[in-house]
Amino acid sequence: MTQAWVTLTRADGRDIASPSEQQLVAALAELYQRVKGGAAVDAASAVLRFGYDDGLMYVAEVSSTGELRFEEWSDSDCELALATPRRMVGSEAQAQELWSMMRRRQVSRIRDLDWQGGN
Repeated sequence: MTQAWVTLTRADGRDIASPSEQQLVAALAELYQRVKGGAAVDAASAVLRFGYDDGLMYVAEVSSTGELRFEEWSDSDCELALATPRRMVGSEAQAQELWSMMRRRQVSRIRDLDWQGGN
């Protein structure tokens, strides 16, 4: 039987398997906090991946600059892109919505978001 998995890679590079909603919220808050207050800091990003042991993988990356990116791959080795990456600039709330949908495996709802390209 195919096993599904979800992994969060935080901005500091640490991986969290099967992250809770609270861990997702904390990782995003850390990212968006980097630019609040107007301080110049290096951009960072965190990535949520969801996939299956024997196939498809989806990637939702959020940058501290507010850039959101969604990718679809044939497998976890990123051998074959199944679609052009989708991008948008979003608020922390929009990033939370994206990751929440990823965590619940709602790929079709993610595809229907208001992406700037790749549809």
